[in-house]
Amino acid sequence: MSEESKINIAILDLYEGVANEGMRGVRQLIEEFEADCHLMVKYQVFDVRLKTEIPDLNFDLYISSGGPGSPLDSTDSLWEKRYFGLMDDIMRYNRQHPDTQKHVLMICHSFQIFCRYYGYGIVSKRKSTSFGVMPVHKTFEGHHDPLFRSLNDPLWAVDSRDYQITQVDNQKIESEGGAVLCIEKYRPHIDLERAVMAIRFNEAFIGMQFHPEADAVGMRMYLLREDKKELVIEKHGEKKYWSMLDHLNDPDKIMLTYSTVVPRFLMMALRHRLSSVSL
Repeated sequence: MSEESKINIAILDLYEGVANEGMRGVRQLIEEFEADCHLMVKYQVFDVRLKTEIPDLNFDLYISSGGPGSPLDSTDSLWEKRYFGLMDDIMRYNRQHPDTQKHVLMICHSFQIFCRYYGYGIVSKRKSTSFGVMPVHKTFEGHHDPLFRSLNDPLWAVDSRDYQITQVDNQKIESEGGAVLCIEKYRPHIDLERAVMAIRFNEAFIGMQFHPEADAVGMRMYLLREDKKELVIEKHGEKKYWSMLDHLNDPDKIMLTYSTVVPRFLMMALRHRLSSVSL
């Protein structure tokens, strides 16, 4: 296999050393993708927050993880300066090389700091933690985006956050060729703006608040933790908690999201990469 037919992936680990299922999910999805496509896929993990490790531009695509803590407290930190230096470099590269764009997927914490740093929306602390398997509603644009169009509306995904993105700058997003793709559950009885759950910033950059890399195995481990069990029961009731556990393996809920969103992101980036090689 020629070097041109390989795809190189940088995984930006923002978990700051905290034990998690997110990194396992991302690695597993990449390895499953490689097996399904019968292609050479190489990935390298960069510990962004603990070791200030930042990849260069010698990768075809970048997956930036979730992570703990406040997306507001790291402003002006060294790791953030280097992280957004990379994002600026990728954007500059994509403008200069439209036929060989590098694709970026941002998950949860990465999505929050990206929206804050570039002014796409307001990042604020939620009144209470959102945790569990939640419905996510698609916008008109979300119905047509290649990452989401085959999913149900609402789609089902793992949500785990204390912060949210609201008051998005739609004019800024649309001027760059992007769109809001998903919003949180509609609750007409609650007088609060619905948070944004996914944004396509442009052809190559996309971010989402939920965890598309979460699978039934990882979510079951989380739900069985006593602190997470108490959190879900407190917010949603015991019946909802057991319902979440019962539905983890449903093929039309988080397993459909798991098997669709990240694999399609990888496929889109791969097609872009291989089409540029053949030019």
